[in-house]
Amino acid sequence: MKFKTINPTTEEIISEYETISKEGALSIAKSCHDSYKKWKNVDISERSKLFRKLAEVLRKNKDEYAKLMTTEMGKPISQSLAEIEKCAWTAEVYADNAAKWLEEETAQADGKKHLVTFEPLGTILSIMPWNFPFNQAFRFAIPTIISGNTSILKHSNVVPQCAMAIEESFKEAGFPENVFRTAITDHQTIEELVKSDYIRGVSLTGSTAAGAKIAELAGRNLKKVVLELGGSDPFIVLDDADIEFAAKNAVKGRTINSGQSCIAAKRFIVTKNIADAFSKKFAELTDALVVDDPMNEKTEIGPLVNSGGLKQIESQVNDAVGKGAMILAGGKRLDRKGYFYSPTVLGNVKNDMKAVTEEVFGPVAPIIVVNDEQEALKVANNTEFGLGASVWTKDENKGIQLAKNLEAGCLFINSIVKSDPRMPFGGVKKSGIGRELSKYGLKEFVNVKAINVYETRS
Repeated sequence: MKFKTINPTTEEIISEYETISKEGALSIAKSCHDSYKKWKNVDISERSKLFRKLAEVLRKNKDEYAKLMTTEMGKPISQSLAEIEKCAWTAEVYADNAAKWLEEETAQADGKKHLVTFEPLGTILSIMPWNFPFNQAFRFAIPTIISGNTSILKHSNVVPQCAMAIEESFKEAGFPENVFRTAITDHQTIEELVKSDYIRGVSLTGSTAAGAKIAELAGRNLKKVVLELGGSDPFIVLDDADIEFAAKNAVKGRTINSGQSCIAAKRFIVTKNIADAFSKKFAELTDALVVDDPMNEKTEIGPLVNSGGLKQIESQVNDAVGKGAMILAGGKRLDRKGYFYSPTVLGNVKNDMKAVTEEVFGPVAPIIVVNDEQEALKVANNTEFGLGASVWTKDENKGIQLAKNLEAGCLFINSIVKSDPRMPFGGVKKSGIGRELSKYGLKEFVNVKAINVYETRS
């Protein structure tokens, strides 16, 4: 199957590609499976050295990689550069900590000795989206491979150049052949890979619908899955919050990657006593954002990834306005080439509007006014998603207590939601299964093996 990639800034065709055949994909899977048999026996100290080298390669090539990212999916270049740096940092975190996190453990039971070891499973398939082309791929691949597995990346067909560059970075760092491979495939071939005996697990970052389909397929074939899916993260501003600080972070949390992030703040839940002041400041700061060519280092908002994403945002905003929402900032497609939408703040928002009930994948911020923190909690949890949430308050204990009652996997107090390789990342409800990053993500694709030793008795 042939497909074309389109520059979202210019709407021009970048290139044309052809997906590999089912046979080609299964051949890659076999090669990775064969490589696993050797890679799993490489001492973790040697694996860690390769990941330190990978960090060096990423930093050396960061300008090239960042430009690929910005060209293929429209991320502002300053954010693309930061994304590559984060990948390098993640590699270093695991190089420094993986051996400790995978150390053999002992347990007390009724025998002479009881050991728990953490051993790799085999070749793990990752299915990754376009919105963070390098970070999504690396934050899965680094812990998975350093634990002794091998991996195949099926990346979004929006970013094939990024996918190929990721494979090249592993080669340049000196990893053995077929420890990491990229497979440019179609959906039918993905199904064949999941069913293959060469694949021992699957990790997907994407939509809830895609995650459900892969989970069902993996379940039928008894394969472990980790799913990082959609989000509708609440950004809760309480009466005692620093309004200017919260508003600045609201802009950052909503508009990173032009709002195309699963962990972006998507519902701004504000107590009524400060709602007017917060809304005014939020709209003012949003109006001041620089929307331009993402290759410009001063650009803060680039285009949406494609025409479909742009139409979806227009539909969600129009639905809200039709039901009584007020446009406080933005609210329209920009009259220029490319898939640009003005960063938007909506007031007078109700819970039945699509901007609240659906995941909004673009720079649109609906403000929901509530009476108090109890109502804020109720509104925040009134969603099928449960990825991240943030609470803004000067009372740390109040923030922690509220965070404990929020139905989400990643909670932040006085900070936007973000991933960190030292902390577990993932969601609940329809936002996912399992965890990425930290020691918990490292152990998602391992065999937790129990070894029980007893005395010999006649």
